[in-house]
Amino acid sequence: MEFPILSALTYLPLVGALIIICIPRERDEAIKATAASTSALCLALAILAWLAFDNGVGGFQLEERAEWIPQLGISYHMGVDGISMPMVFLTCLVSLVAIAYSWIVKERVKEYFALFLLLQTACVGVFVALDFFLFYIFWEISLVPMYFIIGVWGGPKREYAAIKFFLYTLVGSVLMLLGIIVLYFASGDSPAERTFDIVELIARQPATSLAPGLAMAVFIGFFIAFAIKVPSFPFHTWLPDAHVEAPTAGSVILAGILLKLGSYGMVRINMPLMPEEWMVAAPWIGVLALISIIYGSLAAMAQSDLKKLIAYSSIGHMGFVTLGLAAMNVQGISGAVLQMFSHGLITSCLFLLVGVIYERAHIREINGFGGLGQIMPKYFGVFIFVAMASLGLPALSGFVAELYVLLGTYASGSALETSTEGFAVLMSPWFAYTAIIGIVLTAAYMLWTVQRVFMGEKNERWAGLKDINSLELACLAPLMALTLFVGCYPGPLLRPIEAATMHILGALFGT
Repeated sequence: MEFPILSALTYLPLVGALIIICIPRERDEAIKATAASTSALCLALAILAWLAFDNGVGGFQLEERAEWIPQLGISYHMGVDGISMPMVFLTCLVSLVAIAYSWIVKERVKEYFALFLLLQTACVGVFVALDFFLFYIFWEISLVPMYFIIGVWGGPKREYAAIKFFLYTLVGSVLMLLGIIVLYFASGDSPAERTFDIVELIARQPATSLAPGLAMAVFIGFFIAFAIKVPSFPFHTWLPDAHVEAPTAGSVILAGILLKLGSYGMVRINMPLMPEEWMVAAPWIGVLALISIIYGSLAAMAQSDLKKLIAYSSIGHMGFVTLGLAAMNVQGISGAVLQMFSHGLITSCLFLLVGVIYERAHIREINGFGGLGQIMPKYFGVFIFVAMASLGLPALSGFVAELYVLLGTYASGSALETSTEGFAVLMSPWFAYTAIIGIVLTAAYMLWTVQRVFMGEKNERWAGLKDINSLELACLAPLMALTLFVGCYPGPLLRPIEAATMHILGALFGT
């Protein structure tokens, strides 16, 4: 019997959380060391899993399957493909970085680190689950630790932000649950034939047996659940509050991992399970994506709070993900997944950098700084690198990802000439032209932020600020190194993504 590496990846953080619960509360260092070592071991397992993964195969690998509740068609089914494998690795990496940075936490240390490990289990579980019952359990579990991380260790309005986050995502979860139930009953005529298995459901295409109106309603329910998580306009309003009030490590996990659960759900469930509905809705999804890109960028430009600026920038950058998925071709979907990975690296760095300066100055007002480049030269250099990655500088991962999305979007009209005429018109090159406006706006607000925070005359108020330290640099270094590596040599990451994309497009177009 092969070693169940996906189960180990999923439940090892939960084991670490249970160990932390057993450690006496006053032993803070032991609690932190347990959390960090558990997360580091998970990252090592993720690397081993990727080494055992065949990057040229489009289907699911490293599968684990066992009967769970056969009377209801529920199985314990896990597996990864070229889309979920990078997300599992990203989850383990960002979780380790967040836990390492959290060494500065001094209040309720035991609960804090146990919740972070529980959150890691939930996120990995969503990416590897191939049974709807299992998928939904992990999806719901992810809400609880993030709710408490924001509500207990957050800022002055933490209770409001936590409740808003929970209610928005809970509404989406209810809509998803209704959709799962409908697809389950449509998957067979008798209880013995019905299944919750996602792979089996993709093969059976139960949505085709539903009335057209009901099938579209199910599709919309799933889409809203995932769009809230992305977050896509107009389901985005919970995000700025959650980010501003969350502790630094909470914002890192929220931006780096949790937002990806929504876009992953679209490409894993909406697209292959309901391909006809996706083709009808894709132009409108593209329109929402363009609104998210431009609105998120303009809103970011208007912010005076550095953390809120980065929160709104996430709305714009994640808009490129949904735009790439709407293109429905290899370049568009591959670019969307690459953007998910790239955004997880870059935005995690940005929120860490905001945390670094806030721990020293205790303010986040952009206009309250000025001249920091002379006071904190190392911090300035790191910030410039990450800002350039965010605005899409060539040789960094953000450029490659957004370029792929734009190429896929531009080509989508001619690639789908077999579809309806209206679709081809809506998915015209103008979608790509319009999305470029978002890239220009991103460059504008990032460069303007750098100018206001770091340039100009030195503000004597901050003359005593200490530069970035070794722990903070150690947290940022792996994320920055991967940002540079993927930007210069994206091939190793694109190969498994493209193989999985071709597999999904085969289900989408019935080829």
